[in-house]
Amino acid sequence: MRFCLLCLALLSSLPSHAVEPNKARQVELRNLLKHDCGSCHGLYLKGGLGPALLASNLRHKSDDFLTDTIQNGRKNTAMPPWKPFITIEETRWLVTILKSNSTLEK
Repeated sequence: MRFCLLCLALLSSLPSHAVEPNKARQVELRNLLKHDCGSCHGLYLKGGLGPALLASNLRHKSDDFLTDTIQNGRKNTAMPPWKPFITIEETRWLVTILKSNSTLEK
């Protein structure tokens, strides 16, 4: 029993890494960032109707907060929920991409 509890504690303390989508889906997701997100956050994600999504603007926001915002939207704002279109794993990958400043590359 102690061993099981120790294993659970160790597993829960591991960082949640984004599972990388296949190459075709990565292209689709980067296109979504550029065109769909870019329609509010600016073509280069430097801000517009929505705030800038540059790594320097996001570094103090937790991955969980950003993932929740993308998945569920923000009430009383123009930010819609994207949960119907992208999985939680894809959302985590997008957060990783946004925080690494490599959104429009590749």
